[in-house]
Amino acid sequence: MKNCFAYTRVSTAKQGEQGVSLQEQRDAITRYADRNSLKIVQWYEERETAAKRGRAVFTQMLRQLKNGDANGIIIHKIDRSARNLRDWADLGELSDGGIDVYFVNESLDLHSRGGRLSADIQAVVAADFIRNLREETRKGFYGRLKQGLYPMPAPTGYLDEGKGRPKAPNPVKAPLVRKAFELYATGRYNITSLAEAVFKLGLRNRNGKKLSRNGLSVMLNNPFYIGLIRLRRTGESFSGSHEPIVKTSVFRRVQDILRGRTVAVENRHDFLFRRLLKCRLCRYSLIAERQKGHVYYRCHTPNCAVKCVREESVHDQLAEQVLPLQLDGVEKHYIRKKLSAMKRDWAKQYEDNLRSLTLSIGAIEERLNRLTDAYLDQVIDKSIFGQKKTALLLEKKGLEEKLSELKSNGTAAMPNMIEEFLELAGNAYLRWKMAIDEEKRDLLRDIASNCEVDQKTVTLKLKLPFSEIAARPVCTNGAPYRDRARTWNRLILRLSTILSTQPSLTIPSNRQASTATFNIAA
Repeated sequence: MKNCFAYTRVSTAKQGEQGVSLQEQRDAITRYADRNSLKIVQWYEERETAAKRGRAVFTQMLRQLKNGDANGIIIHKIDRSARNLRDWADLGELSDGGIDVYFVNESLDLHSRGGRLSADIQAVVAADFIRNLREETRKGFYGRLKQGLYPMPAPTGYLDEGKGRPKAPNPVKAPLVRKAFELYATGRYNITSLAEAVFKLGLRNRNGKKLSRNGLSVMLNNPFYIGLIRLRRTGESFSGSHEPIVKTSVFRRVQDILRGRTVAVENRHDFLFRRLLKCRLCRYSLIAERQKGHVYYRCHTPNCAVKCVREESVHDQLAEQVLPLQLDGVEKHYIRKKLSAMKRDWAKQYEDNLRSLTLSIGAIEERLNRLTDAYLDQVIDKSIFGQKKTALLLEKKGLEEKLSELKSNGTAAMPNMIEEFLELAGNAYLRWKMAIDEEKRDLLRDIASNCEVDQKTVTLKLKLPFSEIAARPVCTNGAPYRDRARTWNRLILRLSTILSTQPSLTIPSNRQASTATFNIAA
């Protein structure tokens, strides 16, 4: 009796665990060996596709056959042995070297010309079947992507709704994923500390464990959460039909932080104005030091005229420069009347804004079409096409987000936005006086673009449109200061222009008291 190896294979581990194919192949090979007086000395079982080379079990078996450990090999069918022509060529070399290759389902003699020809034809058909299957799978995969569907398991924060349906936000995990993005966007967390923070909030991976650093990094880089589908292997992007759970502005802020911060910065001393004060002369950040129970901010550049300034002095000077944002009773009364009239007359402007955003989205879609045509005509290469397509899709998502907010707020969207902004700006001084240190730092980042120190003088440069509110006592329209109505008419018109071109501005605060707030609409 000839000593032979027996080889069985299925394409996936799942087929090997749940299917019966391996056992059926084993039974058929055993019966074939008994009929033909062949002795099976060793079984080889593999759960991997034969479309590509590199199967570990198959390679080991060929090596042992070449070493003379057996006289032949028994395989259930030709496509169980190889679905690529290179592995089939290796089997042919074994046959040429005197090793017998038996196929249970095909009565083929590889030592004869006719049998070898028939086997080669069937091997080519098996290889072509894989090529066709790969092509059809790819066609279906990209067809789903073009429909806005993600034909892969849902990422953390979403649920699979079945074939042909978009992913749905997970009611439990989606808010936690959104919170993870918002926390990282503050700039106070690195990947490690963020993983700990979201774990305490209750965010888990599919196995119910804490998100790893790599898993959290993948999540923060994934534009799926703003409504885009990006293939990591090819870099291609598609517009998704699923519901976004993260704002585009927050996602962009996270990407800026990820690209600019590679080393986690750990703060040993939690000073109030750390990395917020700059020397006006040398433009370097002032360094905080604690001396005799007080905190001083010093410029460490040699021969710089700015030596040090005390933290209490910085705090009081900044409070004086935030004070002009506060509104008095007369101004609040006028604003109430002005905004009430503005809400009645805003319908036309609302339609204009709606039309403008719709046209902008249409223009981007037209640019995407022209970009695709240029790629198909081979005017631009694939890498440039992918980069420009991703940028246009991000811009489109941002405009769609604004359009959605505009529609949800209705015809009074801009008056409501101005009212909210004026209330937040008017509360800035009182919030500065009452807030904790971390909230004061947030407040400075939101309302100020720069904070410079010259000798012992601190100068705060406010961002738009906060600077417009602070500068309202100045003669901005040719009218004297006492003409408050004309000043506020121009100012509100200016605010509507600024707010319509910038994302919604908020001043975060976790401590709010009734004495620190006022309601313009009251």
